[in-house]
Amino acid sequence: MQFDYFYGNEAEQFTFYRIPKVLIKSPQFKQVSDSAKILYGLMLDRMSLSIRNGWFDEQGRAYIFYKLDDIEEDMNCSTGKAIKLLAELDTKKGVGLIERVKQGQGKADKIYLKKFEPFPKK
Repeated sequence: MQFDYFYGNEAEQFTFYRIPKVLIKSPQFKQVSDSAKILYGLMLDRMSLSIRNGWFDEQGRAYIFYKLDDIEEDMNCSTGKAIKLLAELDTKKGVGLIERVKQGQGKADKIYLKKFEPFPKK
């Protein structure tokens, strides 16, 4: 397969996922896999939908729903890999960029995305 070059501003016609540069450049996130960083970018993209739908908890924190099947499809990976990527981002086992809250049998976890910048020191 051969691909053509971009001319002028043709690249502007596409939709892109945004992955914060700090996840790529900061030594703090060096141990996080590229796949987990991409998944975080996909989750950030879903935040706008959550905000439009008014998905906020009683403390005003926005959350997303992202079923394991959807992660597998979007990331083109197995269940095991999807679980590993979530754990890598999670507050309990991973770097702490997401917090998952169980909703009960058969329901998708509520996922809170956390800011990639640390709390300011007081």
